[in-house]
Amino acid sequence: MSKHAPTLRFPLIALAAALLASGCSVSPTYKVPETAQPAAFKETPSDADKAAAGWTAAAPADTLERGPWWELFGDPVLNQMAQSIEVSNQNVAAAIAAYQQARALVAEQRATLFPTVDLNGSATRSGGGGNTPTANQYRVNIGGSWEPDIWGRLRAGVTGANASLQASAADLAAARLSAQGELASNYFSLRQTDAEKALLDATVQGYERVLQITQNRFDAGIAAKSDVLQAQTQLASARIDQISLVRQRAALEHAIAVLLGKPASDFSLPAAPWQVNVPDVPAGVPSTLLQRRPDIAAAERRVAAANEQIGIARSAYFPSLNLSGSYGYGATSTGGLFNASNNLWSLGLTAAQTLFDAGAIKARVASAEAGRDQAIASYRQTVLTAFADVENQLAATRTLAQQQELRKTASEAADQVEVQMVNRYRAGQVSYSDVVTAQQTALTARRSLVQAQADRQTTAIALIQSLGGGWHTSTD
Repeated sequence: MSKHAPTLRFPLIALAAALLASGCSVSPTYKVPETAQPAAFKETPSDADKAAAGWTAAAPADTLERGPWWELFGDPVLNQMAQSIEVSNQNVAAAIAAYQQARALVAEQRATLFPTVDLNGSATRSGGGGNTPTANQYRVNIGGSWEPDIWGRLRAGVTGANASLQASAADLAAARLSAQGELASNYFSLRQTDAEKALLDATVQGYERVLQITQNRFDAGIAAKSDVLQAQTQLASARIDQISLVRQRAALEHAIAVLLGKPASDFSLPAAPWQVNVPDVPAGVPSTLLQRRPDIAAAERRVAAANEQIGIARSAYFPSLNLSGSYGYGATSTGGLFNASNNLWSLGLTAAQTLFDAGAIKARVASAEAGRDQAIASYRQTVLTAFADVENQLAATRTLAQQQELRKTASEAADQVEVQMVNRYRAGQVSYSDVVTAQQTALTARRSLVQAQADRQTTAIALIQSLGGGWHTSTD
């Protein structure tokens, strides 16, 4: 190596160290955007403290493992299916792939902070016409280049990629929670359909008995033909409802198959007793919602990523520097290629500064600032929507509980009226139209009660989702 190499190298190394030490960031200081945070949920039932007494809320954090919240409903079939969401649901699989991609992008951004080293080799043979001799040239050298992150552009890229990675992780948690919630809702809707189907089966049997009674009365000449026709019409209508429920159940079964990542033709769910369990879910303090809901966490992390884009755009106002160096050998024959007299080296420092761009950099900075403001607005809108979602589910939870009690009372009363009307018709005290009205009212009341029970379960699922999941009992 030439004796002049150290003389030039040390000043360049010192300059590089000074540039690195003086590195600064031109990104705005990030602060989580302020949002409205009510002190309490307006729609929380007055007995919420009693409901919460037997519960422990998981520590607020958007990265918290949500846990098997579906076990609160006490249905073993649901418990078994929900466990397979993680590995079978394709939306969750896509979210996992997106998270892995975000991790790779973080690694790629971090790599820009370090030098790039290359090993090169070449062999050329040249010549010409006349007396031009043929010559060989062989070269082998190792070289590197490095861009000192003086203005923080590269670090801003890494920070932004990390924020995007965290947003992707929150998206994954949201995809899991959404798939689990949809599975639970569809499953209980299917069980509701089974319950309605059993109810209609019993009703059809009752209508068949009433039709037989009416037919006997007609044959005895004490009932009109219209009574028989009305009984037949009512029986046929009930059977049509049975068929409609079969179609509805098939659609729900197919939807569950898709959620489980299975072909609809290969999946079936036998009828089973409906576990009508409705857990009391405490709402907690509104401020924890900002930490628990994965969609809110994802929106906030995207604000942080957008904030770093401003720094990346601003760094273009300042000069860019690049350090390079190489060391190798060059010779006309391979035999003496690595002799000390054939060594070659170089050190370099390049700088570039934009002097005029007609406002292009300023426009890119303004665009990045607008992108951050857009992300802030989206974050705040997500928070407002989340609060409203919880309030809606709390209001529905309270009113549906009241409605179920009233529907239960109405159904029991309608059942008694139906029995009385059938008995009075057999005694010739009322017309058959009164029987039809009583039977229709009773059937409607029964189905409304089943619907109310199902609505309470699906509302409990929606409330758990709107709170970010992760609730568990203190005895777990």
